[in-house]
Amino acid sequence: MQTTLRPLSLGEILDRTAQLYRTNFALLVGIAAVYAGTLLVLNLLQIGVAALLGHLHMTRQVPLVTLAFVVIMVPLIFIFAGAAVAANNRAVAWINLGQPATIRGAYRSILPRLGRYLWLMTIVAFFIYLPFVVIFTGYFVFLFAYAGRRHLFAQGAANANPEAFGIIAAVTFVFFLLALAAFVYAILMALRYSLAIPASVIEDLKARTAIKRSIELTKGSRGRIFILLLLIFVIELGLATITQVFFIVAVYTAARRHATVPVWMQIAQQVVGFFTNSFIGPMYATGLTLFYYDQRVRKEGFDIEWMMEAAGMNAPVPVPEAPPGAAPPDSNAEEPAAPALQGAVSETEASQPAEPPTAPSGDPS
Repeated sequence: MQTTLRPLSLGEILDRTAQLYRTNFALLVGIAAVYAGTLLVLNLLQIGVAALLGHLHMTRQVPLVTLAFVVIMVPLIFIFAGAAVAANNRAVAWINLGQPATIRGAYRSILPRLGRYLWLMTIVAFFIYLPFVVIFTGYFVFLFAYAGRRHLFAQGAANANPEAFGIIAAVTFVFFLLALAAFVYAILMALRYSLAIPASVIEDLKARTAIKRSIELTKGSRGRIFILLLLIFVIELGLATITQVFFIVAVYTAARRHATVPVWMQIAQQVVGFFTNSFIGPMYATGLTLFYYDQRVRKEGFDIEWMMEAAGMNAPVPVPEAPPGAAPPDSNAEEPAAPALQGAVSETEASQPAEPPTAPSGDPS
């Protein structure tokens, strides 16, 4: 599906996101399903192992096994989630420029540079969440170092040492203020780096260059990006709540009764979660990819460059590489500058008068 590249309003970007999602539902959901399926398999394995240990009366080992699954799952989820985001960006870029896209082609395209994309995501996450890590770590270290040494967690300790509890209350208040500041900082940094991944995937940029590219592209439009992401977040939160509300109530009821959730319900929750993650997963990446193109149109005249490139009037502009197996748009065309140069030479030669024949060097007589 070919689109006319032009500056879009925020509402038009949302409409375009919904249109791409609706017309390419199987493609985008299929890309997200790779990550959601991995998460489903890992969670089902964890549920099965926990049920088996309970059947064997080895419940003491359940926390240790759960911790082991967490250690294994976190890097796997990060890898597959990062691959899904990059593949989604690649597919949306192809679709937005009227090129064919497939699930297999999108993943084959990003796999050679997956390490770069994961490293970029790691850097971005580090800058966004570092203040949270520092503040929370400092607060809990203070609690255990100060309150633990004075046994303030014991029952009735508040009456015995009110001064110490006053200090803890003051530190807690400062902690909440710092946490609020860190939350605002995280939002600002997330907006600042929001176009780094689309830039890296589409323009084949390294991590640091992609971050600088995102900073430049998002200048003057971070408020629009915030509203876009906020609206998508509300949509995703609503869909997740609708699909998970029954299981949330069931878990809450079981906790109040000091009972365990039945295994069949845990499995059903994970299956429903698989479909939910597959459906809502592409929304963020699709919206940000479209916003990336909109910023390039506004700041760099990418729409004019793309039309000129399609007409063979200038050197190629940075566009997403063609899907595997698909011929590039100008693979059979001649270099655009060569015919023009040849034509200019021909016209120059034609405008010059023909030279008279050279007389023989020898005497005719």
